[in-house]
Amino acid sequence: MSKDLSFADLANFADDLKQVPASHVIARAVQENGVNATSKSLDARAALNRVFSVEVETGDVTHQKQSGRCWLFATLNTLRHDFAKKYNLKDFQFSQNYLSFYDRLEKANKMLEWAIQLIDQPEDDREFLAMLEWGDNDGGQWANGPALINKYGLVPKSAMPETYNSDKTAEISSMINLKLHKAVAHMKKMVVTPTHEEDLRAYKVDCLREIYRMLVYAFGTPPASFDFEYRDKDNNYYNIRNLTPTTFFKDYVAVDFDQYTVLADAPDHEYGKKYGLPSQDYIFSGKKIELANVGITAMKKAVIASLKDGQTVWFGCDVVKDMDRKEGILDPNYFKKSELFDTDLHLNKAERLATRDGEVSHAMTMTGVDLIDDQPTKWKVENSWGEKLGDKGYFIMSDAWFDDYVYEVVVQNKYLQAEDKHVAAKEKEDLAPWDSLR
Repeated sequence: MSKDLSFADLANFADDLKQVPASHVIARAVQENGVNATSKSLDARAALNRVFSVEVETGDVTHQKQSGRCWLFATLNTLRHDFAKKYNLKDFQFSQNYLSFYDRLEKANKMLEWAIQLIDQPEDDREFLAMLEWGDNDGGQWANGPALINKYGLVPKSAMPETYNSDKTAEISSMINLKLHKAVAHMKKMVVTPTHEEDLRAYKVDCLREIYRMLVYAFGTPPASFDFEYRDKDNNYYNIRNLTPTTFFKDYVAVDFDQYTVLADAPDHEYGKKYGLPSQDYIFSGKKIELANVGITAMKKAVIASLKDGQTVWFGCDVVKDMDRKEGILDPNYFKKSELFDTDLHLNKAERLATRDGEVSHAMTMTGVDLIDDQPTKWKVENSWGEKLGDKGYFIMSDAWFDDYVYEVVVQNKYLQAEDKHVAAKEKEDLAPWDSLR
């Protein structure tokens, strides 16, 4: 058999297609409406009513707009609901822009430090290439949020509101990446002397000084102090003056992130182990990424316990799979794509990770679950895409979608089973920058 595709092969393919019943009708439907719309199942949609037996009271959703800061929005969403309850506020938001500023500055420092470490490696070295791909980006892991907050604190959104560039990050991100790549190219050419590492680090500081200036131009100057002025739901007036971001976090938000654990379901990795991703830890003295690979059942138990206790839950998932964006539906049974094309299009979770078809592409917040005989059937999800999608910004996720596409959840340690705590207490096994869990 020839390696090339022959015209005889093409003729056979065309003849085979003619034998498929209603193939012309199916083709017209897909061509006119697209794959997703043509494959929808109204029967599956009927099972997804938006009533939940367990539901945490929240409020209006946030909007990350044209940025990839979902992980940061989800982190702050889990904090803001408790904060709003504590101080009797309506639809309070922390400043996402404030943390995004320092997120980018710390990522730049990480990349340049990584470049110093690898500066003698050949340019086609796998880790050197991974370093070049790091750069300035919107993405992040849950632990990056606590690392930033512990170091820089928090401010209300009113103290550092969004700008054009925080809402629409592509332009400034490309400029920072250009600067970073120019810096790495220059480092490669620097003359090796007895003070080579010291010289590289001095050059790094000069680069970061310029990147800081770029960030201020794009996002504004992060406040060193601010007044927290507000009225609560009962119209009582408050003005807390001369707060710093760190005192605001420590005294008024007062969350101990060490009391949280990231549970994972990564079946392409060994269960019962804890994994780390040092390539994505970019605050060197900050909280590290740790994933306790306990599996889907343990994850669900911990999430349900959290929701029953009134605590929303950060989770990482592959949102682009089997999603109706406009309707806010996440359900693999809603889209009958294998049936539409009469071919097997199913990969299990381990296969998706191993082939890089699956990834953690988005983070959201679970705010409710519907239980029948203590078993979950569907979940309520707070997204950060504004209120025009789904039910005023809230999505509904079937339990089958949770099984297929949810990879991480973050819960307080008190909601863990004994075996989960055992895994979380283990020494972490660090993964490569190109691992499937990156």
